Amino acid sequence: MPIKVNLAVVLAQRGVKSKDLAQSIGITEANLSLLKQGKVKGIRFETLEAICRYLDCQPGDLLAFESQEAGE
Repeated sequence: MPIKVNLAVVLAQRGVKSKDLAQSIGITEANLSLLKQGKVKGIRFETLEAICRYLDCQPGDLLAFESQEAGE
């Protein structure tokens, strides 16, 4: 998948625990874990906004586009 989720990196940079983020924004730790691993097909803007607000970051800090070469 060409979209890479950098949530784990941002959490580490901020010294924030997944448990604290999940509780603060109102999602389960299991769902947050799936998001961190990039195993979700989508994210609600409301959730993305809550994450960005809590971590004081931009959506581009959390998500990156990685182009794939032909044949991969």
